[in-house]
Amino acid sequence: MKTLILMRHAKSDWGDPRLPDSARPLNARGCRAATALGHWLRTQDLAPDQILCSSAVRTQETCTRLKLDAAPDLHDALYLAEADEMLTVLRRATGSLVLMLGHNPGIAEFAALLVAAPPDHERFDDYPTGATLIARFDIADWAALQPGSGTVLQFLTPRDLP
Repeated sequence: MKTLILMRHAKSDWGDPRLPDSARPLNARGCRAATALGHWLRTQDLAPDQILCSSAVRTQETCTRLKLDAAPDLHDALYLAEADEMLTVLRRATGSLVLMLGHNPGIAEFAALLVAAPPDHERFDDYPTGATLIARFDIADWAALQPGSGTVLQFLTPRDLP
């Protein structure tokens, strides 16, 4: 069995229009949300043994604020990636419990592509900042991952947290 935590980066700061998109940091709300998501992951015993993270500043900051033990593997290919590119990256994963941090619209498309049935959550289709899907796959190796094979264990947004 393999488990995926598929997370969109937390809320980013649009305050400096001179910054390139990839260099935008988190805003205060995003910092709080990422910290809360990390706390939730730890209390749920969802400590990834591998982290696949977009190279953008906001995904890296989200990852740092999660305060997880695994060091992130940064991937330029995950920056604004479409679902097919995310699938390619995930199929190369080696961990049993993998966290992938990315961006919309690709991450919403990827989440929908992966699961056999979507969760009963009003925000699944638009995958807002900080949205997190936990899905399990009955495979021994990520290279065998097929679309539509995932079972949703949990889907939440930062607003769902206490």
